[in-house]
Amino acid sequence: MLPMHQIWLAIDARQVGGIEVHVIHLAKDLLARGLSPTVVLVSNHGTTPFTVLLKQQGLPYEVCRNSRDFMRRLARQPASVLLHTHGYKAGVLGRLTAWLTGKSVVSTFHSGDDGEGLLKFYSWLDRTTARFAKCIAVSEPIARKLPVPSTVISNFVPMPATPASVAGNRIAFVGRLSPEKGPEAFCQLSAFCPDGEFHLYGDGPMKSALWQQYGDRVQLHGFQTMANEWHNIDLLCITSRFEGLPLVALEAMAHGIPVCTFAVGGLVNLIDHKSNGWLVEPGHVRDMAELVNYWLRSDETARSKMSQAARRTIARGYGVNHRVTDILAVYGA
Repeated sequence: MLPMHQIWLAIDARQVGGIEVHVIHLAKDLLARGLSPTVVLVSNHGTTPFTVLLKQQGLPYEVCRNSRDFMRRLARQPASVLLHTHGYKAGVLGRLTAWLTGKSVVSTFHSGDDGEGLLKFYSWLDRTTARFAKCIAVSEPIARKLPVPSTVISNFVPMPATPASVAGNRIAFVGRLSPEKGPEAFCQLSAFCPDGEFHLYGDGPMKSALWQQYGDRVQLHGFQTMANEWHNIDLLCITSRFEGLPLVALEAMAHGIPVCTFAVGGLVNLIDHKSNGWLVEPGHVRDMAELVNYWLRSDETARSKMSQAARRTIARGYGVNHRVTDILAVYGA
């Protein structure tokens, strides 16, 4: 048993994306092991999809009024509490406060995107303050950007009992509708793949422009709880400019949905080209379209083989239990 059993999982969250789902999987497994995690939201954004999901899952959580309140609350915690931060805001504030008050802190670095403008500064500050924590990176490329040694522990997902059928023509994008995720490149695929049915899941600043330009051939679903949608998807396309190891790829493959993706971040280690999915040179939309058309023409046998290979990849290397055990080793190191 760890010397500490109270664990703060700190995050600044509004929507439910990969980092938020990661925290939920982690909290549920820690609870199952008899530990006492609390998801701590750094700022109060009111009722959000994330707080709704936390309530639905029955997970303990606290909401701080603002950054200053978070730092005060953390400073008052006993030394036995371990802080585990996720995202740059919780990471910077949490590491500095923990360092000043002598508390243990672990930080998971999820993103490989340096960002632009103010976000670029925050990303730099996030990495610079990494020296005040034990660091976990979800992929090797992210680990190489950190100024201190880190432990690489990939994202993880539970295995659903029943795979998707992948017998149809539904091609999906799942993610934030912002430039770094490349949703426009996904929408461009629809012009080169007339037999596909294209579906865009997510919300973000590009939503209105995408709807105006591609709404006639791409269905925009907005933010959805994907647990209810995976069985309606046959192929996932990832068109990001930067990635760590996106949780949506792991979730899709756990359901037996192959992934066709630009070769970025940890995806190059997850995807075995032409075995459990496909890798495409970043930005090469037409090359991705050729692979999507290949999939649309594939028979049941070929699809089943690819689907089974995708599920085996997740079952063997990205299950919750093994990865959380690795995280506990960092906690206790």
